[in-house]
Amino acid sequence: MATTVARPRRPGTEQKETLFTWEGKDKTGKMVRGELRAATENVVQAALRRQGISVVKIKKRSFGRGAKVKQKDIAIFTRQLATMMRAGVPLLQSFDIAIKGSGNPAMARLMNEIRNDVETGTSLSQAVRKRPSYFDALYANLVQAGEQSGALENLLDRLATYQEKILAIKSKIKSALFYPAAVVLVSIVVTSVIMLFVVPEFKKVFTSFGADLPGPTLIVIALSDFFVANAFFIFAAMAAAVIGFINVHKRSPQLQATVDRLVLQLPVFGDIIRKATIARWTRTLSIMFSAGVPLVEALDSVAGASGNKVYFVATKNIQNEVATGTSLTVAMQGAQVFPAMVVQMISIGEESGQLDSMCGKVADFFEAEVDDMVAGLSQLIEPMIIVFLGTLIGGLVVAMYLPIFKLGQVV
Repeated sequence: MATTVARPRRPGTEQKETLFTWEGKDKTGKMVRGELRAATENVVQAALRRQGISVVKIKKRSFGRGAKVKQKDIAIFTRQLATMMRAGVPLLQSFDIAIKGSGNPAMARLMNEIRNDVETGTSLSQAVRKRPSYFDALYANLVQAGEQSGALENLLDRLATYQEKILAIKSKIKSALFYPAAVVLVSIVVTSVIMLFVVPEFKKVFTSFGADLPGPTLIVIALSDFFVANAFFIFAAMAAAVIGFINVHKRSPQLQATVDRLVLQLPVFGDIIRKATIARWTRTLSIMFSAGVPLVEALDSVAGASGNKVYFVATKNIQNEVATGTSLTVAMQGAQVFPAMVVQMISIGEESGQLDSMCGKVADFFEAEVDDMVAGLSQLIEPMIIVFLGTLIGGLVVAMYLPIFKLGQVV
């Protein structure tokens, strides 16, 4: 498939271009097709006529709505751009190739918008900075550093590696939390079914006995009666509580800080999340500092990338102290959220002038720690889940069968 390039426009006559697909016949009568960026269909027709192509069909390419743009899509796009630019492919052509190969229409539309901005003279860093919902300050700052240093492909490569490592850590955290969360959800569903449908049937049978029921059975029946009578209100209250909590959590920094602080204090999971946060913190500082971004400015991006409100606040305090002349090591000690080993490694990096390298080593260490903890988590959680389910579901079953056992003993 051929790709035609429109003629350059005169300064001051820029129009927003659209990607058109076309089909036509060349001078030999052979069917050809391709794509062309132009402001209007008439421009496409004129450009094709100049090439001796008889136009059969012209259609504006639609990227559709599709799925949302995810962090994984941004990471893949960054890796593609870095790889193609390293191979000597011009920036705009790299965008064209990435757009054609994208399987997500929403991502293709985003790349097309950025490409149009770059084609009209906007720098890549300015183009991504205009879209903060997709590209954070760290991304824009690193792209800008690459443009200023003339090594954009190297910075994009580092940025892609960074995003891939961060996504890998997040994936491990999600996999560690998914299993227990799924078990709790299933246990809630099973318990609800038992209370709503199973226990009332047992209650009918027990009523026909005309005998006194054991205490555990009476408690379960009472809970079932309450559940049946108020099932709608219970589920509505639970849904409202969850939705309300999520909305308030989004708007309240105080609640975010409280929740994040409590999460870090959870047994096992809190330690995993803490180490993952420190890995992300040091990895971000390493890549920012290696790109030549000043420490105070780098810490601003590090705070946003930490992913935990406790570390966000601590990093902002560290940034303020560093801005007034305090060393990074002393400021980190005062924050009291970093292990002694991390502070010592940062101190060695500051003294040796290899802060970026030392931060990278710390990140590698904690990423390996997270890998090991997640790998061993399933062995630790399985017996706990078995005990939990056995106590909950088994307790309900035993309570309902106690009268039957007693009846058998009497007979």
